Amino acid sequence: MSGEIGLLFGGPARERLVSVASAQNVATVLAAPRCFYWAPDGVVFELSVAELTGHARPFEVELAPRSPARWRDIKAALAEWAERGLSLFLALHGQMVEDGVLQGWLEERGIPFTGSGSRASRDAFDKARARDIVRAAGLRVAEATVVDGRDVSRSRARVLDLLERFSRVVLKPVADGSSMGLRFVASPPELEEALVAIKDEAHPYLAEAFVSGIELTVGVIDDDGDVLRALPCSEVRLPAGGAFGYEAKYLGRGAREITPAEIAPEIAAKAQEAALAAHGALGCEGYSRTDLIVDADGPVYLETNTLPGLTRASFIPQQLAAAGIPIERFLARQLTLARRRARAR
Repeated sequence: MSGEIGLLFGGPARERLVSVASAQNVATVLAAPRCFYWAPDGVVFELSVAELTGHARPFEVELAPRSPARWRDIKAALAEWAERGLSLFLALHGQMVEDGVLQGWLEERGIPFTGSGSRASRDAFDKARARDIVRAAGLRVAEATVVDGRDVSRSRARVLDLLERFSRVVLKPVADGSSMGLRFVASPPELEEALVAIKDEAHPYLAEAFVSGIELTVGVIDDDGDVLRALPCSEVRLPAGGAFGYEAKYLGRGAREITPAEIAPEIAAKAQEAALAAHGALGCEGYSRTDLIVDADGPVYLETNTLPGLTRASFIPQQLAAAGIPIERFLARQLTLARRRARAR
């Protein structure tokens, strides 16, 4: 196989802004990658590392490549990359990627790619399915129900049932990431506002009982020697009534991230065990990041990200630094695993 590396980022999902920021960070570490931007309209551009890293305010401003698109769509690009024996580092997030669609196309063409395969990606991206899988593996999950914003009457009844038994309910898209669409409901009037906001959404929402406790996120990596390793926990501290939404997560507004988390060693160990269990139960490969709430009875599973952010401020780079693992070593390991898996298919 060719040693040439392609860095693929962008995509049609709402998380493409985060993807560009992840790619900027990865591009500064990888040795001269070819940089491919999958635009929201489907065409694919090739950019220089300088053009990518020179794009300012990536979390807020859309990338506008200076040169014309090189490929009419992603499948045309994949056909050429397969012929060249290219290995892809996926700095992508959201639908069409984390849901396993792109991974399926890559597997069909024998293209090495970083992160989990199509099946694990699909299972983890669907929050309802992921909950069922990890619960069967012994992890705790909060009580929840799936609602459809287009069926207002039934959705109202299901969420009201949860509100009668729990003080607060979290509404989040079943298949989306970066805390987009996250809503907290603590009363019937707030529920009505939420139902109005999601009534035209095509995708279902997960209504989950709010769990009060320590909010943690834990990365898992396939480290040198084929050893799965849980990274140091990160803690998210929010102001009273705050939510870890997009602005808090990426624009630094209203949230404090602490890595390593300021928690007792036994709490950290239980959270790391839960993250390893989720990674294994879902069949993740390479690396993942699992979000948890720790209450008086231990960790409660929230979700697993199969392609978590790799921006300079993202949790995985924070946790790698806390563990003393150079990001260069981590990225090189992911590409080694990608090529090995491609040869085994």
